[in-house]
Amino acid sequence: MTDYNSPQNLKMFLDAHGLGMRKKFGQNFLVNPQARASLVDALELPKNAEVWEVGPGIGAMTALLLQKGATVHAFEIDPGFSAVLRQEIFKDNPRFDLIEGDVLKAWKRNPPGHYFFGNLPYTIAAKLVGDIIEKRRLFKRMVFVVQKEAAERAAAKPGSKNYSSFSVLCASAYIVTPLQILKGASFYPSPHVDSQGVRLDMRPNVDDYPELFYPLVRGLFSSRRKIVKNNLSAFLSSRNIPACANDVLHACRIPEKARAETLTIAEFVEMARSLSVFL
Repeated sequence: MTDYNSPQNLKMFLDAHGLGMRKKFGQNFLVNPQARASLVDALELPKNAEVWEVGPGIGAMTALLLQKGATVHAFEIDPGFSAVLRQEIFKDNPRFDLIEGDVLKAWKRNPPGHYFFGNLPYTIAAKLVGDIIEKRRLFKRMVFVVQKEAAERAAAKPGSKNYSSFSVLCASAYIVTPLQILKGASFYPSPHVDSQGVRLDMRPNVDDYPELFYPLVRGLFSSRRKIVKNNLSAFLSSRNIPACANDVLHACRIPEKARAETLTIAEFVEMARSLSVFL
């Protein structure tokens, strides 16, 4: 049995199997047992839950999910880790399903579970979660670990310095709850930045947003230094929409010199809806 709490023992396990940590995959094992247990508990899994896990590594948190009675669909990009998971660690567990390859591509080809979980690589976290929300592949609950700055953006409110398109994407479908902050010592290898857990609970009544809502959100945040009017003009031009930015803003009662980071979801929705007549 692998000791998931000891960096030294993890290194010995990896060496014995000819494996190594690959920086390009953003691999950092969570070696803090209390943090692992707390994150899994935050999922509040019912019996026989279907869980997507991104980045299982060599199975530290996967084992906890399986102990909860879940069926785990694990996405792993590292072929060496995949071989160990499939052939050794979970080879006899019928509730373990391994999907090998880049999750940014593979998730679209797989049926959704009800729960999403992962210690996400910093480099893909916001893109992955944002794409899943934008494509409306919604989970009842998502719990994941990301770089602390990304967690702050996920939970940010309009008008705050961390409010971004990622904030709007998360809030459009979920109630966002920040979880514990994890220092570098909680991981092996130890990253130079803090991490944080995030819990997303699907809103009771997720709105059916206008077709242009998500593209508009991304467009208006594309250049944070520009006012909404300028970013909106560029968005309309890129989409060949024959509308005047001034007229759209006036109709939606949004000041011409407003910036995207001050707008609420309702205001983004109103702008997107006003542009629907041009589709």
